[in-house]
Amino acid sequence: MVNIIKQLNLFILVLVILVSGCSSTSAINDDSDPKDPLENINRPLWTFTWDYADKYVAKPASTAYVEYVPTDLRSGVYNMAMNLNEPSAIINNLLQAKFTDAAKSAGRFLLNSTIGLLGYFDPASDFGWSRKQEEFGEVLGVYGVGDGPFLMVPGLGPSSVREEVGDYVDKFYWPLAAIDFWPNIARVAVLGLEQRAALSQQEKLIEDSIDSYQFIKTAYFQNLRFKVYDGNPPIEIDESDEEDLEAYLDEIDEIDDDE
Repeated sequence: MVNIIKQLNLFILVLVILVSGCSSTSAINDDSDPKDPLENINRPLWTFTWDYADKYVAKPASTAYVEYVPTDLRSGVYNMAMNLNEPSAIINNLLQAKFTDAAKSAGRFLLNSTIGLLGYFDPASDFGWSRKQEEFGEVLGVYGVGDGPFLMVPGLGPSSVREEVGDYVDKFYWPLAAIDFWPNIARVAVLGLEQRAALSQQEKLIEDSIDSYQFIKTAYFQNLRFKVYDGNPPIEIDESDEEDLEAYLDEIDEIDDDE
């Protein structure tokens, strides 16, 4: 319990430092992206992550994992790792009043943990109960909490203050909180390898982009918004662009009237 309190205090301290640092940075440079006040720090961290950590560690490890591990084994181990997230999805769905999704997550966990042999198989999908992960960061987003400053986590990739807070809370849900250190490392490693394997399909988009950092940041925030609104984000209209359009249409109407 003492260790948990110490970790929580440390997290709060780091968060306060980040937020205060973001405020001072924004005050100095008003032209910077308001979502990315730490860009001067994030850009070098992205270079390290993409050009070095990914190129020499993550990508080779993922490639070897996909090439040498049988597909059925990969699928089973991945299912087991994801099955441990179902209880957190139940709670996070309930916090958003998504009772149907919460029931499906509960059904998935019970069925896959028993008949599916601790989640190795996914018989719940045969009943139409597809996997739908909900994180606490999404709960915060639904209740109006902003994304917070963009963060580039060295060696891991893009994140934000809200997502980091959400991930921290999710770790305290059962059974994740009860998993020992090394089994949890194995779980995280499997998820990371599969995520990197999936990224290979978008890798060329990153390489061909004019500014890979900006591309990743934009894609990251779009994905956050997509998840908060369950795939149906509202259309945002720029008021200045709308005013310009209305002025242009008024000019056209005046020209037609003169004719």
